[in-house]
Amino acid sequence: MANARTAGAERFEVRVTADSHFGWLRTRLSLERTMMSWLRTAVSLIGFGFAIVQFFERLQQAPEARSAYLPEAPVYLGLALIGCGVLALVVSIWQYRWTVRYLWGESFAPIAGMTREGMNSPVLAIGGLLAFIGLFAFFAVLLRLV
Repeated sequence: MANARTAGAERFEVRVTADSHFGWLRTRLSLERTMMSWLRTAVSLIGFGFAIVQFFERLQQAPEARSAYLPEAPVYLGLALIGCGVLALVVSIWQYRWTVRYLWGESFAPIAGMTREGMNSPVLAIGGLLAFIGLFAFFAVLLRLV
């Protein structure tokens, strides 16, 4: 009985043609677009979370504002949104790296037509930077809460 990796590799045949090469490129660019969509979503979650915390903090400091029934609720909501944004970044980076490794696997190397240097993309660097910024925002809000 063949293992799953061998059975998967025998399931299809990779033929080196212009169509297969451009199909591989379209798949690779689609992966980049998907990662950029994840980045936009994560930035929105982190930004909204931080904005909610700041808005309600300023609102509570207004002289004519009544005291809130649950004054810490906006902070918890903001922390949840920031945490979801960071988690979305971590999951998307993991998924992106897994898929890129698959596309650069032995089966697809002939149709990639590129060197391994093309395997890296700036979206990984941006994703890592945004994850760091998100963690900074999360702990900045959390430490002000304590």
